[in-house]
Amino acid sequence: MLKLFGREWIRKGIRTAASTAMGGQFRSNLWDPVLIVAQIIVLQSSFYLCLGLWIFFLDVIGRFDVSLDQMFTQSDLGLYEDSGRTNIIAYALNSLTCAFILWFVVGRTRQCLDFAATVHIGHFIGCIIFTGHVPQTFWWWMTNIICVALMTVLGEYLCMRSEMKAIPLMGQRVDL
Repeated sequence: MLKLFGREWIRKGIRTAASTAMGGQFRSNLWDPVLIVAQIIVLQSSFYLCLGLWIFFLDVIGRFDVSLDQMFTQSDLGLYEDSGRTNIIAYALNSLTCAFILWFVVGRTRQCLDFAATVHIGHFIGCIIFTGHVPQTFWWWMTNIICVALMTVLGEYLCMRSEMKAIPLMGQRVDL
């Protein structure tokens, strides 16, 4: 059964392509554009969903006005006001949350930087479309650069731990 946006559906494309193209080997370098586009859509949607939830949650706690501008405008990021600090915290928490989603959806250490950068470039384009100009403030750029780094490093760490797990070759442990 096909689970939409589930791990089985997203990873099934990798396993099927690898097993048919390479004669049963686990991974291959087969390029699957449908899988890549599906992963990008899942990550971009998750990015905005989680960011919206973090901003909403922190705005309710801090008793700030909830607005869509907090996601896309550069004026709501900065250390000079409480709402700006709250938004920076929301972006940082979102990066940590999206790193776990990156691990779940992509699951490859080599691809973490690619997908993290793609999500943030998509966010950059969304900001340009929403505001009509390129963000120019120092805090907007600093926040997003740090968030790309956080998402990438934590995503790579999680993926590397999964990739480095021992592969059981026999049913029971054998001491040599």
